Amino acid sequence: MSVATSPLHQIQFLKCPRFSSKSHFRPRRFHSLTQRTIPAISAVAAETELHTQQDQSVEADVFACPICYEPLIRKGSPGLNLSAIYRSGFMCKICKKSYTSKDRYLDLTVTAGLKDYTEIQPARTELFRSPLVSFLYERGWRQNFRQSGFPGPDEEFKMAQEYFKSARGGLLVDVSCGSGLFSRKFVKSGTYSGVVALDFSENMLRQCYDFIKKDDTLSTTNIALVRADVSRLPFASGSVDAVHAGAALHCWPSPSNAVAEITRILRSGGVFVGSTFLRYSSSTPWFIRPFRERTPQGYGYLTEEEIRDLCTSCGLTNYSSKTQQAFIMFTAQKP
Repeated sequence: MSVATSPLHQIQFLKCPRFSSKSHFRPRRFHSLTQRTIPAISAVAAETELHTQQDQSVEADVFACPICYEPLIRKGSPGLNLSAIYRSGFMCKICKKSYTSKDRYLDLTVTAGLKDYTEIQPARTELFRSPLVSFLYERGWRQNFRQSGFPGPDEEFKMAQEYFKSARGGLLVDVSCGSGLFSRKFVKSGTYSGVVALDFSENMLRQCYDFIKKDDTLSTTNIALVRADVSRLPFASGSVDAVHAGAALHCWPSPSNAVAEITRILRSGGVFVGSTFLRYSSSTPWFIRPFRERTPQGYGYLTEEEIRDLCTSCGLTNYSSKTQQAFIMFTAQKP
């Protein structure tokens, strides 16, 4: 899909997509551009510029370039719904890189569009890019989490909603969303002005799209499907009200980089809620713990103390958690 190729001095900046009046999302650096004064130019030049812009629809967006973190410029339909994003092109005005939707998700990874360069990800990351695992995730895989103490998606969603009370009306990003199990619940709740379902796995996002299309109540709602790296989130600093990461932290190649990124994109007062498997808990017998120490292979299971330390070291405050066997749901807030 093509994007605007006009010189930047010819681009007309419009207002950002409409969100709820309660939303805290305001891309401030572009807000000033909508009110700037234009130096006096000749009548001929002004008329030419107006004709050039006549049929264009270009705006600063909620998404940012994953390379330089500048808000992207969108050419196309405004809004956060699937149809609008699929019909739009995005470009970074700083590094000039363009981004488009394919298979109904917007690819905002650093490697988007590259033809020759490829990266090899850790085995646990590649596992969830598999078409089979993506298909099975909500068809038996996720249900097995109950054996480790996970209370089930409905109860986990209620717990998360309690933590997100202060973020209601704002923009929520569901990182490592998988097939969108919780993304869809957040959208259906009507609590947020927009929900971004974000994952690194192309096949998980395709599954998420299929689930959305089968539900008539979701097709026109404010939900976007985005492929991105949790260690390089495509949002401007301080632009997001809430971040959710369900059963995800143990899959991240670098939890410290990911939590630092989450902290960066959260606005002041924004809330982070995550759940994961614990390596062991306070109820785990002492003689079993040595067998559950971290190894270079497999998943990166942490202890509750490590999770708390990680959140606070990244600048988050008001940490609290609930545990049940190997399950933990934790929350922290950006000051």
